[in-house]
Amino acid sequence: MPISPSSSAQAAREVVARQLRDLRRTAGLTVVELAGRCNWHHAKTSRIENAKTAPTATDIRLWCRACGAVDEAEPLIARSLHAESLYTEWRAQVRDGLKALQAGEPRLFQDTALFRIYSSSLVPGLLQTEGYAAGVLGISARFREVLIDDSADAARARIARSRIIHEPGHRLVAVIEESVLHHQICDADAMAAQLGYLLTAGALPQVSLGIVPMAASPRDQWPRETFHIYDDRLVSVELVSARVRITEPSEITLYLRAFEELRGMAVYGAEARALIVKAVEALR
Repeated sequence: MPISPSSSAQAAREVVARQLRDLRRTAGLTVVELAGRCNWHHAKTSRIENAKTAPTATDIRLWCRACGAVDEAEPLIARSLHAESLYTEWRAQVRDGLKALQAGEPRLFQDTALFRIYSSSLVPGLLQTEGYAAGVLGISARFREVLIDDSADAARARIARSRIIHEPGHRLVAVIEESVLHHQICDADAMAAQLGYLLTAGALPQVSLGIVPMAASPRDQWPRETFHIYDDRLVSVELVSARVRITEPSEITLYLRAFEELRGMAVYGAEARALIVKAVEALR
């Protein structure tokens, strides 16, 4: 089953760190000697070799030059940049506001034929109403202390983006935990509207909505972190501090396996609608 969702990024960093360490050792240099040739403190060398600090492109070029391995620099820089792109801190993502974040990576959505989403905490973005989305994004804006709270505009942008599932050539398979239906992210009226929309969206031919009942027993999977699978080429995992993008085929396979097991635990059709209606009634 999926290990820590930040493992892809950390593992990629460790590969670069190990290769740099191997270059130093092959050159017969100590940590202190390499630091002297690069004109930095030896502690920096240790931090890089232990994947505690990500090296810059300049760091890698200096390192390779010191080891007499200049030809190794550019491939290592490319690997290092890839490792850092896997793990993106939310504070960097929301620097230009939450609305800009909704508009990011338009080609990813356009180019995806099959969206597979598992959520243990929220209604997936592609199935959110504007009122619910505003509640989600408002919480995010307050928690991340964004300078400009544009959560209302961001909610409208999110709804515009979600229209992708109504375009030909796109399908959505979503699995949520029953508890998602009871997390009151917005006021009661907006929450009721969101639940009502799930009843409507779940009946669309291009949408499959499964709900894992709280009483499901025995479980094949415990509730996992929220993750999105774009076809079979990318998994995006949402953490408190960052978003992790997983492209390693072996890890994507693990997430696909977890998704199928969770999907197999879910109920659909009339049983799913009954759980949604139960959540609506609980709001009264």
